[in-house]
Parts: sequence; structure tokens; C-alpha cells
Amino acid sequence: MNTSLATLVMIVQVISALVIVGLVLLQHGKGADMGASFGSGASGSLFGATGSSNFLSKSTAVAVAVFFVATLILTSFGANKAPSTVGVMENLPAAKASASANAAVSATPSASAAASQATEIPK
Repeated sequence: MNTSLATLVMIVQVISALVIVGLVLLQHGKGADMGASFGSGASGSLFGATGSSNFLSKSTAVAVAVFFVATLILTSFGANKAPSTVGVMENLPAAKASASANAAVSATPSASAAASQATEIPK
């Protein structure tokens, strides 16, 4: 597909991943009151209902949805891309130089093969 669109979707995915990390770190965990609950009698909050969701949890859900949609779009871009006939290592400058040197060597007969053919004694 279009590489600029793929780049834009990738930027959205990275930003949403960073937002998810930030929102998860800001939230108050379920087990955070566990130490204080043994003396205060509020142990029901640890294993009971968590109550209504607040702004941070709703924002996290939205960021996760954006992240999943961006991941699915990038996956579809990758699936629709034509397979490459050239491997990854062939794109390196050193590999190109050695490939051209190998092509030049394979085009000319080797010296040892030419010498063995020249010194062969007919019977």
C-alpha cells in the first residue's frame, strides 16, 4: 500500500502504546490496599466488586482499542505486500560488492582448472 499511510498508522500505534503505558502506571491497582486492609476491615474491596470505572480506565480502554486497530491495519498492509525476491542480506553494501566480485570470478575460468586442462597428457 502507501508507505506514508503505513508510516502514519505506525506513528499512531507507537503513540497509543506510550499512552497505554502512562495510563496503566497512573492507575491505582487492585492489590494496592491489601496491606492496609488487614487492620482496617476493608478487605472486601480486594476480592469484591471494583465499582464503576473512572476516567483513567475508560481512557485506557480507548487507547487499547486504537492500538489494536492500528495493529490490524499494519498487519493487513504487511499481508498485502508482494513478496520480495531479494533477501535482506543482499541490500547491504558489503554484500553487493562481494556479489559483484563473485560474479566476475565465476565468469572467468579458475586458474587451477585451466592449468589442469593444459597439463593433461593425452593417452
